[in-house]
Amino acid sequence: MHRACRAQESFFHQGFSSLSLPISLSLFLTKRFNLSHLTPLELKDRSVGLQTASTAYSKPHFTLEGHKFLILGGSIHYFRVPREYWRDRLQKLRACGFNTVTTYIPWNLHEPQRGTFDFSGNLDLEAFVLMAAETGLWVILRPGPYICSEIDLGGLPSWLLQDPSVKLRTTEKGFVEAVGRYFDHLIARVVPLQYHRGGPIIAVQVENEYGSFDEDKKYMPYLQKALLERGIMEMLLTSDGENEVHKGSIEGVLATININSFGKDAFSYLNHMQRNKPIMVMEYWVGWYDTWGDHHMVKDADDVKNTVSEFIKFEISFNVYMFHGGTNFGFINGARDFGMHRSVVTSYDYDAVLTEAGDYTQKYFKLRELLGSVLAMPLPHLPKLTPKAVYPSVKPSLYLPLWDVLPYLNEPVIANQPVNMENLPINNGSGQSYGFVLYETFICFGGYLRANVQDSAQVFLNETNIGFLNDVHQTLNIPKIRECRLLRILVENQGRVNYSRKIQDQQKGILGPVTINRIILEDFTIYSLEMKTSFFERLRSVPWRPIPDNYRGPAFYLGTLEAGSSPKDTFLSLANWTYGFVFINGRNLGRYWNIGPQETLYLPGAWLHPEGNEIILFERSESGFDIQTTDIPKL
Repeated sequence: MHRACRAQESFFHQGFSSLSLPISLSLFLTKRFNLSHLTPLELKDRSVGLQTASTAYSKPHFTLEGHKFLILGGSIHYFRVPREYWRDRLQKLRACGFNTVTTYIPWNLHEPQRGTFDFSGNLDLEAFVLMAAETGLWVILRPGPYICSEIDLGGLPSWLLQDPSVKLRTTEKGFVEAVGRYFDHLIARVVPLQYHRGGPIIAVQVENEYGSFDEDKKYMPYLQKALLERGIMEMLLTSDGENEVHKGSIEGVLATININSFGKDAFSYLNHMQRNKPIMVMEYWVGWYDTWGDHHMVKDADDVKNTVSEFIKFEISFNVYMFHGGTNFGFINGARDFGMHRSVVTSYDYDAVLTEAGDYTQKYFKLRELLGSVLAMPLPHLPKLTPKAVYPSVKPSLYLPLWDVLPYLNEPVIANQPVNMENLPINNGSGQSYGFVLYETFICFGGYLRANVQDSAQVFLNETNIGFLNDVHQTLNIPKIRECRLLRILVENQGRVNYSRKIQDQQKGILGPVTINRIILEDFTIYSLEMKTSFFERLRSVPWRPIPDNYRGPAFYLGTLEAGSSPKDTFLSLANWTYGFVFINGRNLGRYWNIGPQETLYLPGAWLHPEGNEIILFERSESGFDIQTTDIPKL
């Protein structure tokens, strides 16, 4: 996704007014939208998949198995939703009147190390697609390789940044070879799930919004060929902003657009370049994402209903982005950088049709009423609400300063000069993707420290914090010292940019030399702090300390959340903490930060054990008092 769009008038020259129709919406459309027989559960005899059609007596439209078909789509990202709740979210999509679910596929999560693939647990794409079919939903897949999606590096794996000669989103040899190996594995999983093979996948999107990048004219046709050669036989689509659709399209592939609102000029470029084809809005943005330090973004429910009503009046197929946004669990959030690096918050609520926790909204009820009025068959009953709970507050009783943890980390890297995160010789040569890196070296003099840190760093002499660095402020005065001290620089990746050509320059950690008074420092010990599940398993054998009245500095804090015999969803409130991450039973819930706008973290009940649950905070600045829970989120 990217900038909201504009477009032009020619679409409306097909005989419709942009304002109103002379008869009621319900009466005008009821006879058209009897789609009840066009579901994965009902449509067993299959020979003709999703196609486009146009006659002298009708506007261009989609057909499915030869029957007129309107795509009523909603986006749900399986990787942002606990697997235990997939069925609930899909059933709510169906009950709202939608017939299709769309999802991105994040390469960086599925191939975290070069050649090592993960499609298990919350990343079980095939299970999600099959569950959609069981629910009565068709599927449009958006496999990238680049997806944007406000996820780290737009879904590209960070190990691609190890070699600066690899040019992302181009036909450069190193990039397409990596894409080819990934597609060999991914598409083999997708092929059996296609419509023609009895599955629910009716269309596949080629890359994502390439018109805004537009670096290599050969790239999109290369990806089209890569998909076809590996067995994709369903309709292919492209997706672009309305004013860039001509730069991201492929000859012979249906172009779709992404828009913020329905204006009379919304389809100019699309109609000019693609006549006698149905209109598809691949992303209608019903909200927007938030970044730390900004305000929470919302969109009026009536505006959303009115826009979708316009789509239906003109028989425009559409996909609501997002129907259900979910959560940027762990370290997966992306960032934007239009002059200043801004991290995307942990919640991907998006002011969507369902909330981050899967609850109904006014948008949901208004869209359900609208779609129910134009579909011939009654809608399914509403699934029950997901119960919430408020638990006793947690007062951590034990802590571990970061410095106590270092012996329990994997072997540090010893290097003459700092090594950036992606090029650390760990993870079978794939480097480090997320988290923190600690750089240490001894210094025997003070002065003017300079270091290019990405994105944010704390600087220590021994265990004393002497200041901060970030991507903008890269200098710090180190006071005079009488004896040699250990200089420590703790650097955090706060999220790689997910949009724009800046994706090429997203290495994290310390880039280049560290100097004091222009003297280059040497002999670094480098600790990787990825905070994986295995790390927390090792921490259980560490002797923790009782918490003092107040501790300043990076540390881990341990407590127990009592969830009772039947755990339910809740939201964590960390009002008296400053900045860090929360881990429940070893799962990373994501970042908290007192600058807002997000004030609570979503904790799925499905991830809680009956009775006691281990809760660990990694707090970067200073100890707080307690951790509260609430049944109402504050975003």
